[in-house]
Amino acid sequence: MIPLDPLPNLIDQVYARILEAITDRSLPPGHRIRQNELADKLGVSRQPVSHALHLLHRQGLVAESGRRGFEVTRLDPERIRQLYEVRGAIDALAAKLAAGQVKTNPAGRAQLEAALQAGRTISKDTPLARLIALDVDFHSAIYRLAGNPAIEEMIAPQWPHMRRSMATVLAELDYRESAWSEHEAIAAQILAGNAKAAEAAALAHAQTAGRMTEERLRATDEAA
Repeated sequence: MIPLDPLPNLIDQVYARILEAITDRSLPPGHRIRQNELADKLGVSRQPVSHALHLLHRQGLVAESGRRGFEVTRLDPERIRQLYEVRGAIDALAAKLAAGQVKTNPAGRAQLEAALQAGRTISKDTPLARLIALDVDFHSAIYRLAGNPAIEEMIAPQWPHMRRSMATVLAELDYRESAWSEHEAIAAQILAGNAKAAEAAALAHAQTAGRMTEERLRATDEAA
């Protein structure tokens, strides 16, 4: 049998830190990652960095570059369009189911209300990483309230790519407020138990975010 890795927690921490840097663009698309340099910055050996980068490579977040090297992959506008197309269907279903569960799941309702309240604290000075975390928390609260574990299980592998795409639009001050206005509209329908309206609001929100993200990415590609 293959011996167990003695440092799983450290690898997870390094993975999370690199993922955060990719998401908030501290490590921008196309950036060449030097493992020794990254290990020094994180205060760890090369081993957990190497393990973490191979996990990120499997997820398509970094690509091989040169001899034993990696670079941050670029966001593909077409791939993002496809992801949001699927996410729109999943989010619409989740909102519909959540509206049907809200009266019988007080804990789930409280979690959604807490996520919504946290989102109301954002401002032009809120760091991008915090904005993304709040956005993820809001949608995750809906998934849990929906009462169907398969929803979270299906969306979980795509969160790293979604978080990167969120950074593309949430970096713009104008969209920060409009995104949370849309969240308020979705939550209002869920909390009122209006399944069809919640479904429609969630679908519209995903479609808007997907369209804006694709447009920004294509504009960036054209300008390059």
